[in-house]
Amino acid sequence: MATQTATQTSQPKIRLNKKAPVDFSSFVGCSSPLFEAAKKDRRYNDWRDDLVRDGVAVVKGAIPEDRANQYADRMLNWLEDFQLGFDRNDPNTVHADKLPAINEKGMCFGYGVSHEQFAWDVRQEQGVIEAFEKVYEDKDLIVSFDSVGFSFPNRKDLPPNKAWPHQDQDPEKGGFRCLQGLVNILPNGPDDGGLIVCKGAHLVSEEFHEEFKNEEDPVWAWTKEWYGFTSQGMNWLENRGFKWEKICAGPGDLIVWDSRLPHYNLSPTKETPRFCVYTCYMPVKDCSQEDLVKKKDAFYEFRGTSHWPNALQINALPVLRNGQPDPHNRVKPASGAPKLSERGFQLTGIPYIKAEC
Repeated sequence: MATQTATQTSQPKIRLNKKAPVDFSSFVGCSSPLFEAAKKDRRYNDWRDDLVRDGVAVVKGAIPEDRANQYADRMLNWLEDFQLGFDRNDPNTVHADKLPAINEKGMCFGYGVSHEQFAWDVRQEQGVIEAFEKVYEDKDLIVSFDSVGFSFPNRKDLPPNKAWPHQDQDPEKGGFRCLQGLVNILPNGPDDGGLIVCKGAHLVSEEFHEEFKNEEDPVWAWTKEWYGFTSQGMNWLENRGFKWEKICAGPGDLIVWDSRLPHYNLSPTKETPRFCVYTCYMPVKDCSQEDLVKKKDAFYEFRGTSHWPNALQINALPVLRNGQPDPHNRVKPASGAPKLSERGFQLTGIPYIKAEC
């Protein structure tokens, strides 16, 4: 039985009792004209129509392919510069002993990587910024200090990358609240890992959570701004006719998705690695002055954040090697403090902090 709404209506939501989550109850989220009810029939004749309908879209050529290839080279240089033994030309060197800490999902959180120059250069790409400007119809944006993805095929030295269908949004807060994104760096076909989504299911998110609000054994979440789908939840989506689809993209393409959309990632299974830079923007008007100050501190301390651009969640994950703190970890990125354009500095949110703060 998927839910027990009829018999448990008077009981508290068990999901909230498994462990006290980090509380972001005062945070509303982002707003976008694309998802306003009054504009639901509006047509854009571009990828925005896909985003509204499917909850996901590929923005082709947000970064020119030749520049994406340069980013790939810089990311490989970054891995090799640890001098742990990784060699891009030798697949046998793809091993945890010879690489910085990268989890089975392909995500790297330590070593100041969120503020490496290549990561900031991707965030400052005009084609990437413009895509988010179109969604929010606003040029005053701030950007997340999110993680970088390095997934290599068929790794046996890591735990398997099990399916982890989820949405990055508080199930008690309906409607559009955040647009997530990643810039794809290498060719990403059907067997090259990457984002897999349940197309269109963002449109039934509120209905789903109303029905599952008292589910008996929910997936534990450290924050209310995340929800994991159980097998019962997956069956509900399937019975409604929703299908999962792996999103393919070329070098330099930007993938964006509504945070209500069920999704997770796959590991590559052939020969091509999957490299990406996670990047998300939001209007500064939707960010509090307190969050901007917190974001400023994260910037100058070279700390990473989740996908929320207002620094809602600061990365505090341990960076481990063989179960111990990695001696190769560092606070400051190897490239030093990032060099930003005027627009890039605006994206940090610092220019929008009022004097009294």
